[in-house]
Amino acid sequence: MNLESPKVSVSKSQKEVFDFLKDVENFEKIMPENIEKFETLENESFIFQLKGMPVIKLKLKETTEPQKIILGSTSDKLAFTLTGLVEEVTEEESAVQLVFEGEFNSMMAMMIKNPIKKFITTLSENISKL
Repeated sequence: MNLESPKVSVSKSQKEVFDFLKDVENFEKIMPENIEKFETLENESFIFQLKGMPVIKLKLKETTEPQKIILGSTSDKLAFTLTGLVEEVTEEESAVQLVFEGEFNSMMAMMIKNPIKKFITTLSENISKL
């Protein structure tokens, strides 16, 4: 299952946005309002929980400065990646898109598609407000 957020405009340079997303502690600032739990674990991972959802642990897997950040789930039951793509528009503006990729059985995919789509859309909208 591949889901993409809308591409949003951010009034910050590509490097500033990349550096913000690379610091996993900053994800707390862009989480949806219905977050029940957020905790930074090591330098490169965090756990979060939204209302009605299980606790999810994400770990920084890969970075390509200054345009790509890949976070991956640490659970075998819910294996997925969340990729942040940061494009330079001008020196002071960038565009960000989030891409969710995971392999799920059709029943699971049907259950989580809308909540995940809403989640990544909210994250990208909150990034645009930075």
